Amino acid sequence: MYRLSGRQILVIAFGSALFAAVAVAGLQQLSGHFQPFGSASVATPSNITDPSLATDEQNNIEVYKAASPGVVYIQSTAMARDFFGMFSRPVQGAGSGSVIDDQGDILTNYHVIADAEKLTVSFGSGKAYPAKVVGRDPDTDLAVIKLLETSKESLTIVPMGDSDKLVVGQKVLAIGNPFGLDRTLTTGVISGLERPIQAQNGRTIEGAIQTDASINPGNSGGPLLDSHGRMIGINSQIESPSGASAGVGFAIPVSIAKRIVPQLIRDGEIRRPKLGIAPRDVASLGRQLQLPVSSGVLIVSVAPGSPAANAGLRGVIQTEDGDLEIGDIIVGIDGQKVDSNDDLFKILDKHKIGDAISVEVFRQGSRTSVPVRLTELPAQRRNNRE
Repeated sequence: MYRLSGRQILVIAFGSALFAAVAVAGLQQLSGHFQPFGSASVATPSNITDPSLATDEQNNIEVYKAASPGVVYIQSTAMARDFFGMFSRPVQGAGSGSVIDDQGDILTNYHVIADAEKLTVSFGSGKAYPAKVVGRDPDTDLAVIKLLETSKESLTIVPMGDSDKLVVGQKVLAIGNPFGLDRTLTTGVISGLERPIQAQNGRTIEGAIQTDASINPGNSGGPLLDSHGRMIGINSQIESPSGASAGVGFAIPVSIAKRIVPQLIRDGEIRRPKLGIAPRDVASLGRQLQLPVSSGVLIVSVAPGSPAANAGLRGVIQTEDGDLEIGDIIVGIDGQKVDSNDDLFKILDKHKIGDAISVEVFRQGSRTSVPVRLTELPAQRRNNRE
């Protein structure tokens, strides 16, 4: 058996807190301190000249005129409590979004509206319209909100393009509301593809689009467009030591949005199969813990009634004499190696609720395989569980 000393317990707790703080801080920088998703969604707006026949300036002007009326300014209000949880104060946030259908549904980033108790949307005219959250997916940092009353302005839908056929060097345009400056246009190129970025909850978002088009706080949730005026990405993050644009921005591919938005509108969430565990990467624990393996996912705790609990997977437990005993360390699923929580997430994301999997764990000095039936977690136990 492997047991944890008091010092090792502190290492796990401190590491978890530090990881969460870094993830939240990185994404908060950008928050501003149903059309059919098939072939019709890649149609080019009729008022945009074929880019091969237009000057770059003309293309910029035409794309902006066609798409900007469909880009909104989102303001959110959340209540922040003091250290003791006794007093609260309103905290304002801001971001951008794109109208995606004539029902008033708007696509944005999850971190723009996370914890919001009040939302308003404006179209550049100065009037703010109340809105509500329709669906949210922290794992992909995407969300859909909806106007609560009909806008006096006619809705302009930002068409969804195809992010699967992009090439490095391709021209892109970003429209958003940086620093509250409504409907600002910046241009650039695709600097890289298939970049992994992290969502606010620590999940890896695969395939992000890197661009040098200027993206700043308040741009989050706005569209990244191709030269035909079609949305190819949702601007989400920047890499910058100062918090302002340094020419390295990232957008979530629209292919992800096209896949999950219908379910967000229908169900309000994305129902993914999860084991129901609180995981920690073995590698992230460093040399402070003398674990029997150098990589894998340590099960810290298991949610009651979860697939993991039903299958008998074990988390860290406290013995009668007060010591903590290491539980299972996941090292593989269905023959695929699991080195980290990212590997675990990728494998589970390929499955659906109801599937049966074989989880290989290191337990009490030996490897063993545990059959697990993937079921849906109760709503109150879904957050921060894998």
